[in-house]
Amino acid sequence: MTQPEHFELLVVAGGKGGKTLAMDLATAGRRVAMVERVPEMIGGTCINLACIPTKTLIRSAEVAELVRRAPELGIDATLGALAAPALRRRVGSVVHGMRAMNLDQFRASGMELVIGSARFVGPRRVEVRTADGARVLEGERAVIDLGTRPALPDIPGLVDAAPLTSETLLDLRRIPSRLLIIGGSYVGVELGQAMHRLGSHVTLIERGPQLLGREDEDVAGAVADILGEDGIEVVLGATVERVGRGQDGSVRVSVDGGRELIGDDVLAALGRRPASDGIDLEAAGVELDEHGFVRVDEHLRTTAPGTFAVGDITGGPQFTHVSLDDYRLVKANLDGGARSTAERLVPYCVFLDPELGRVGLTEREARRRGHDVRVAKLPASAIPRAKTLDAPRGLLKAVVDRGSDRILGAAILAAHGGEVIATVQVAMLGGLPSSALRDGILAHPTMAEGLNQLFAAWTDP
Repeated sequence: MTQPEHFELLVVAGGKGGKTLAMDLATAGRRVAMVERVPEMIGGTCINLACIPTKTLIRSAEVAELVRRAPELGIDATLGALAAPALRRRVGSVVHGMRAMNLDQFRASGMELVIGSARFVGPRRVEVRTADGARVLEGERAVIDLGTRPALPDIPGLVDAAPLTSETLLDLRRIPSRLLIIGGSYVGVELGQAMHRLGSHVTLIERGPQLLGREDEDVAGAVADILGEDGIEVVLGATVERVGRGQDGSVRVSVDGGRELIGDDVLAALGRRPASDGIDLEAAGVELDEHGFVRVDEHLRTTAPGTFAVGDITGGPQFTHVSLDDYRLVKANLDGGARSTAERLVPYCVFLDPELGRVGLTEREARRRGHDVRVAKLPASAIPRAKTLDAPRGLLKAVVDRGSDRILGAAILAAHGGEVIATVQVAMLGGLPSSALRDGILAHPTMAEGLNQLFAAWTDP
């Protein structure tokens, strides 16, 4: 075997947590190696295949919709033809720019960036097949940041129908006239609204009784109403039994009850699976759970001594900002700390129009945990700034512990909801009572000002 090259830290795949830790420690003078599979993945899934390109596409769709509505805002403008190649170039330009920025940061940090296919050959030791031959790298400590890939469940005919995924959709060679989307969770609703605004007739097919199955029924219902108003067909309670592509290229999706839906393409928005195959983690002593995620404890230690895992591969919340917090946690624990993932307050945003910002418990979760709750609700149209933005759609909701006045969670389905939710999160982190947001002086006219109104709008005494 090739003679091993020794490093203080070995990072296998550079998602947000892994690459940030590698840069940080390399900048501090430690000897660090990071392995990335191909140059096109430098910077990780977020900037190349997920958050950044999808939100760039969504922004283009928002602008298209704004131009369509320009006469309502007193502007004489019309929307010309939408060209898939131009949209693809726009997305590619943003991605390439961020990838280049990451590469510059990697080089400046002093880390050893190795491009190639890695597999473990022992604890904290990998063999990497590069364009120049094999290298063996070993670390005193190792961090695994393999991420996830789009899942394709075992639905008869689905794979043979060559479905789009959240990643392949971004290639955008054409805008399908009719797009069927299987899955009504976060990815499905985001891309569904975006593709509708770019010219597709969209049908969302969801097996459950509501969209966004983790959300409260009233919030999910408001999202469904908004998508319906936009002209998107929402089919709930429909289990897909078969998918087929005809000789004419059309796609047929058969659901229970005998209904058949026809489109030009089908997007499988059915979650993500761990990218833990093909790397021989067992040789490193790293155990996987029954779904293929890396087993970790609350300190992100794997079952192998000196080996940590961060990001989506741990099976935790699949958000880039969680992976960044994993970096903070592992960095502290490498130096003898004992930081834990327990009781983390994790916000998230669904990039619809209007945005859905979420933090903490839903009403359903809070009641299930035994809290005596008060619920506050406010229509977004009641906020003055929503009127100036001509963005009246949506709903604000907060869940508060009755006895302590402690905020347990909130959902902000409103213009700039992803920004407004940060104010609620900071209040929760600081242990402030809901009355602090009711009575605090918030700038006028802003969407955040609506929190004054929300926390006075109780649904019960």
